This record gives sequence, C-alpha cells and structure tokens, in this order.
Amino acid sequence: MTLNLASPADAATIVKKPVKVKSTLPAVVPAPTPSAAVSRAPARAVPTQYVVVEGDTISGIGGRFGLSTASVLALNGLGWSSMIFPGQKLTLTVHAAPPAAVPARKPVAAEITRYKVKSGDTISGIAAAHGLTTAAVLSANGLGRASIIFPGQAIVLPNAAPAATSTGASAPAPAAAPAPAPVKAAAPAAAPGPAPSSYTIARGDTITTVAATAGLPVQAILDANGLGWSSIIYPGQVLKIPTITRLTAEMRGNAQIIVAVGRRAGVSDRGLVVALAAAAQESGLRNVQYGDRDSLGLFQQRPSAGWGSADQVLDPVRASRAFFGGADNPNRGVTRGLLDIRGWESLTVTQAAQAVQISAYPNHYAKWEASARVWVAELD
Repeated sequence: MTLNLASPADAATIVKKPVKVKSTLPAVVPAPTPSAAVSRAPARAVPTQYVVVEGDTISGIGGRFGLSTASVLALNGLGWSSMIFPGQKLTLTVHAAPPAAVPARKPVAAEITRYKVKSGDTISGIAAAHGLTTAAVLSANGLGRASIIFPGQAIVLPNAAPAATSTGASAPAPAAAPAPAPVKAAAPAAAPGPAPSSYTIARGDTITTVAATAGLPVQAILDANGLGWSSIIYPGQVLKIPTITRLTAEMRGNAQIIVAVGRRAGVSDRGLVVALAAAAQESGLRNVQYGDRDSLGLFQQRPSAGWGSADQVLDPVRASRAFFGGADNPNRGVTRGLLDIRGWESLTVTQAAQAVQISAYPNHYAKWEASARVWVAELD
C-alpha cells in the first residue's frame, strides 16, 4: 500500500517501468524522424499545398499523392484526433536544397523491415520479439514512451532481418494508416476525441512518478481516475492515462482568447474547461467560417438563433463573451451563456457545455475534458 503519493519509502531503489500503451486509437502523431520515412512512388505530381474538399481525409489525401499519413500530419502540425474542413489549406511539400551526392546504394525500401501491429501488441513486446531495444524501435518510428500504436499500423524494425515481419516475409510499403474521419459541416460533433490508455501500478510508484512518466500533470491523472491528493494507490491497480491533444499554434491562440475572456468575467477553472471542451468539439478550436446551416466560429454560434451577426460570431472575443454570458453577455436576454445557467457548477463538463450549445450530439464534449484541463493549466 502506498500512503504517501510524493515520496514512497522505496522509491529510490525502484526503476520505473514506462507506461504501457493499450489503446488502439492514436491521439497525437509526432513528427517522423528521417529513419522512419518510407520511400514510395507518388501517384501524381505533389503540389506544395492542397485545399481540402468535402469528404477528404488525411489518409486519402496522402494516398492520392503517394505520401504517408504521418508525414502530412507532421507537415501541418496535426495529430490523429485533429479535424480538417473543406476550404482548409494543407501543406504537402517543403522546398529544400538539393541533397549532396551520395554513393549509389540499393533502394531504401529494400532495406527497411516493417512489422504490422496486431491487437495486444506493445512497442516493448515488438522490440523484444525481434531482438531490438524499445528505445531503438521508438526512435526509428519517431515515437515517444507515451505514444499510442494501433492494429494495422506499420512499425519500422531498425537493422532487423527482412524475414522478421508479422507475415514471415519482407513486406512491401504498407498502405497509409487510417486517419480519423473528417468533420463534415453538417455534423461537426462527429470528430473523434482523445482515447485513454492505462498503467498498472508497480511497487514504489506514486501518482507523481506515473504522471511524470506519462508526461502529464498530476491533476490530469487524478481527474481521469476520480482520485484526490490523499487517495491511496497500490501495486496491481490499473490507472487510466488520458492522452492529451496537443495545441497547434492556431488552436493555442484561440484557447488563450477564451481563457482571457473567461478570467475577466470571473469564470473558474471548471468553467474554462467547459468552454475549451465545447470549442474543441464544435470547431477544433478553429475560427471556422462555415458549419451546420448558418453556424460559424469557435462555438458554431448561429446568427439566426440570435447569437449575433455573421461578423460578430466570427469575432473570437465576442463569441467567448456570448458563451460565458453573465453580466458581460453581449446578447443579454436573447441567448443564454454558461454563467446564466443556474447551478451549472454542479453539472458535468459535458452537461454544462450542452446546456449552452444545445447540440445534436450532447455526449461528445466529455471526450475533450482531460485535454481541456491540461490546456487550462498550460495557458493560465
């Protein structure tokens, strides 16, 4: 039994094991390292930029131009849980100086061995099965200790024998890993959110060390497991490890506006979490100029429902004031903000967000709660 979360008696002699990733859904894809790049012939000339159209997915766009899904995500600062929208511009190529001449060698594809992930696989297990270190496999694939792998994903095995693939023979370059379905204007709530992984407590562990291993704030681990600072953890206990969606520059700028407006209105941290979760679900924290019917902006507010003119709902500051409501509500008496809802503090995050948004997808806000809590801590 571990009674002191900060400093167990035998913490100094225990080597912490890394968080085992069991989730099958990717959350954030780190930029691939050069060793993880896979050579493939493009199906057509690759443009510098591509404008998203209705029905596009990242994997579909990548496949069309012979690019990997991971490289398209990395070039645009996106993760597996990111949303794309019609009209959005994606970068597909980066201009670079011609490489220096190198001695002729056989094609890279012939030298790279890949393993197709199966259900239940872990990076450490894959590495051990092929006589490799976990660190080498992580590095070769541009992954971190907290990265998520999923069935069907192709993992590069550095310096492994060609026959050591999941099929027993050298495999051709795999098809691009599936990306989350794009959010259509008619149903923005359909975007997938972060998926949790888990960690089994070992002797000597504390919440602090688990959080540090996962790269998350202690409060995020506590919240994900319904624990408090005085809670007791014990060996064998399984903790949920929430996977956090990382903010792009655009998302961070809009999140900072929401937090600043909320603070000026006297909104608590919990209220900021509600607002950020709502904006993440409605627009991906992007000030989009389209949506369901006449919905626009960060919170997909509708001019026809009294939230303001099109220009007004596309103003992030005004849209945030309208979401929070209260004494600073620019639509007082017409629309109801969070502070106008009696007893909102006792509601769950998704219930509070739905009370303001009145969405056709009332349960989808919850999947952004863990990320929103981390964002508040980062931005405040």
